[in-house]
Amino acid sequence: MKILVINAGSTTLKYQLINSDDESVIAKGLCERIGGTGVINYNKRDGSKASETVEMPDHSVALGLVIEKLTDPEFGLVKDLSEIDAVGHRVVHGGESFSKSVVVDDQILEEIRACSDLAPLHNPANILGINACRKLMPNVPNVAVFDTAFHQTMPEKAYIYGLPYSYYEKYKVRRYGFHGTSHSFVSKRAIELLGKPVEDTKVIVCHLGGGASITAVQGGKSIDTSMGMTPLEGIIMGTRSGSIDPAIIEYIAHKEECGIDDIMNTLNKKSGIFGISGISSDMRDIDAGYEKGDAKATIAFKVFCYQAAKLIGGYVAAMNGVDSIVFTAGIGEHDHLVREEILSYFGYLGVTIDKEANDNCHDEALISGADSKVKVYAIPTNEELAIARETAALV
Repeated sequence: MKILVINAGSTTLKYQLINSDDESVIAKGLCERIGGTGVINYNKRDGSKASETVEMPDHSVALGLVIEKLTDPEFGLVKDLSEIDAVGHRVVHGGESFSKSVVVDDQILEEIRACSDLAPLHNPANILGINACRKLMPNVPNVAVFDTAFHQTMPEKAYIYGLPYSYYEKYKVRRYGFHGTSHSFVSKRAIELLGKPVEDTKVIVCHLGGGASITAVQGGKSIDTSMGMTPLEGIIMGTRSGSIDPAIIEYIAHKEECGIDDIMNTLNKKSGIFGISGISSDMRDIDAGYEKGDAKATIAFKVFCYQAAKLIGGYVAAMNGVDSIVFTAGIGEHDHLVREEILSYFGYLGVTIDKEANDNCHDEALISGADSKVKVYAIPTNEELAIARETAALV
C-alpha cells in the first residue's frame, strides 16, 4: 500500500510517500512560504534533489504542485494518482474529541474545525491540507493522526490546571500535550529494546528540538507531559519561553506599554534559548558559544538542560521509578553535550553514561554505561512513518 503522508503547517507542507508493506520512503519533499512566492523541494526518480520557486497562494496549490511532481512523466515516482491508496495527515489539536486516529468524513472535519481555537496557527492549515486532498483525490481515504491523541490517557490529576473548574467545563482549558506521534513511536521502540512486558515498563521520552516536550510513559501509556493547552508550556525551547510566572505578562505589559498580542509574540517567537542567548535559536550555535565560554550561551545551555532534568526527575517520582530515559528529535538525537549535561543530574538513580557511545551517537544507540541502573537510549523519531502506520491500520 502506498500512503501519502501530509504534514501541513501554517506556511509549509511536508510530505512523504511511503510503501507501508516494507516501510520504505518512495518520495519526500517540502513546500515552503505558502501564501505568496513559495519554494518546493522534491526528489526525482533518479535520486537527485530539485528545488523550484513558484507562486503558492494557498495549501491547495501547494498540494497540487506536490501531486504534479510525484506524477511527472519524466521524473515522477508514481505513474498517476491511482497508485496512492490513502493519505495520512498530521493534525495538531484534537482536543478531547479524539483519543485515536480516525478516517476523515464531513463530521470529523467539523470536529477538527471546532478545535481550531486551541491551535489557531495549525488546525486551519491541517484542514486546508485535508480538503485539498479530498478535492484532488476524491476516492482516496484520508486519515487524521492527532498530536494530542497519545496524551488522552493522562489522568485528571495530570491535566487539570489550578483555575476555576468552570473554565474546563465551559472552554476545555486543560493540559493536552503535543508531539504525541513522536512520543508514541519512540516509547514503543524503547519498550521493544527493554524486552519487558509493556505493562511493567516506565519510560521517559525527551523530544528535544526547536520545540521540546518530555513525557512519562507508564505501561505504554502517556500519564503526564510537559506541554499544556498549547505548545508554549514546559521547558524553554528554541524561541518559546516555556513555563513562566503568569504575572510576568502583566508586569511586562505595564513596563513595555504593550498589549497581549505583543507579549504572546515575544513568548512564542523571541524567547527561549534565543531570548536568553541573544545569539540563535539553534542549539548547535549555543553549544559552540558554550564551548567558547560565551556567558549568555552558557546560561541558555545550562537553563535548557536544568529544566529538562527537573522534569525528568518529576516524572521519575510520578511513576515511582524509571526503566529507561530516551532522547529523540533534532537536539535529543544529535547533541551529545546536552544529553551528557542532563544525565549528570541522575547519579542518585544509578545512571552512568558510556561517553564514547554518547559522543559518537549518530543513530539508534544505547548510551548508558554497562553498570547503569537505568537504560538510556538515543532513538530517532519518525513521525511520518508513525502516521503511515496509523493510516495503514485504519484503511
